[in-house]
Amino acid sequence: MSATINPLANPKGGKKLCELCQKPAYLQCTKCRVTYYCDVAHQQADWNSIHNKACELLILIRSPAPLHSWQTDRDHHHMQTQKRLEQLMELSHAESKRRVSEGKYEEALPAAQLSLRCAMDVYGPNAVEHVPAYLLLAEANMGLGFLSQAEGYLSKAQWTTMKTLGCSQVILHQLHRTLGRLYTATGRYRSALLHFANDIFHASEEFGLNSVVSAGGYFLMANVFVKEEKPDIAISLYSQVHQHLHLYDAFTQNEAQLAEVDQMLNVMLEAQQQGVNTHQSAMLSHSLGQSALLSHSLAMFWFLCRDHSKALDFGRKAAEFSRQCEEQNSLAESIQSLIQEVEKHITIQQIPTIQQ
Repeated sequence: MSATINPLANPKGGKKLCELCQKPAYLQCTKCRVTYYCDVAHQQADWNSIHNKACELLILIRSPAPLHSWQTDRDHHHMQTQKRLEQLMELSHAESKRRVSEGKYEEALPAAQLSLRCAMDVYGPNAVEHVPAYLLLAEANMGLGFLSQAEGYLSKAQWTTMKTLGCSQVILHQLHRTLGRLYTATGRYRSALLHFANDIFHASEEFGLNSVVSAGGYFLMANVFVKEEKPDIAISLYSQVHQHLHLYDAFTQNEAQLAEVDQMLNVMLEAQQQGVNTHQSAMLSHSLGQSALLSHSLAMFWFLCRDHSKALDFGRKAAEFSRQCEEQNSLAESIQSLIQEVEKHITIQQIPTIQQ
């Protein structure tokens, strides 16, 4: 998989650098022969992250260009290389994003680094197209606890967007959300709330106020108030999230957003259950009602995901909360209907297949 190279044998000006750390390289990938590493650990890390999928494409991109006599041939080769770079940028970005969503932050880093290098090659220095890669690098570093590195990448992203006229709402929403998460992690809650407010504004401009994406901003803002020990404000915001969270719309989104919806609903339910334990009798009925609504939403969520055992579990929780709360009796019929539907599906699944 790798071959040792002697840096002293390189032609003058042809210094080979490690793909991950840019230090002098001593190993070469034997498959593509255009990618180099300082040691086996970095080669393995790159292979596990992105190189196993990018190896063949890198041959076409990094191999020396053939000598063409005609300018049209040279232009055609350049255009093909640019297209391949864009393809590699999208591939590495998607791989890094997937690994971040799975919590595999170390594996996300090499792919994000490659995505950034491709963006620089395609769009040149200081282009706004670098920002998605900066954000992924920041998220991966935050996941690993490297907050200073994350802040460095976010500073670059913020500076790039400030210099770019007409920056897209999507980029701005993603930037402010990531900044909000960083400031939450570092305890700068006022700054976090400001960035989440900007996140919600840009997300609602692009996706609509009632979208799953916008609801995520309210959810993160509520989490900050939890950390500030202001549960009443947090629960109020959680209620806002629940009102705007349309489960059927969520199922048009990708797996990462489905996981985000599940996380939001579970955190909100936990917060409401804590409210049930701490609120006085005047507020108890409201907390029970909200818990019933959230449990019902989670039951619906898992029913739509075809996980009927989880759907039944949350359905029964919703029924219990509804039973304890008189003002939510109007929800009881809907909960019971869902439980019956789930039980019907479970029964069908348990019927043994008749052998022909």
